[in-house]
Amino acid sequence: MQRSVIETIMGAVVLIVAGLFLYLAYQATDLAADRSGFKLSGRFGAVDGLTLGADVRIGGVKVGTVTDTSIDPELYQAVVEMTIQNGVQVPADSTVSITGDGLLGGMYVKLVPGQDSEVLADGDEILDTRDVVALEDLLGRAIFLITEE
Repeated sequence: MQRSVIETIMGAVVLIVAGLFLYLAYQATDLAADRSGFKLSGRFGAVDGLTLGADVRIGGVKVGTVTDTSIDPELYQAVVEMTIQNGVQVPADSTVSITGDGLLGGMYVKLVPGQDSEVLADGDEILDTRDVVALEDLLGRAIFLITEE
């Protein structure tokens, strides 16, 4: 009888710890974040490494999330849809690019606000986009330049 009580208590402790880890994982993955905001999109030639849920940042501060990536069947461009937090005003002449978060980090969308007094609204498209520059391409160019000399 004594052994079954100890086993029951240990089982309960294990379940509580497992629940705590699930809660922390839920908070860390940003699934609990408020998804309200307005939607913007941009067209890119390449979005290598950009995943759903990637950050949209202005000056290094997260202001949104990538919600969808698709391909335009007519122009064969990658279309990135993102949700920007309410209260963040994005000027119409803003620039958006896909940037790496360090050598081993993931990709994120970098939004550089312009100077226009007109701001983008829900469903608008950012026209000034810059494609991702893959690290492999940069290394290939550097090796080509070195071996050419």
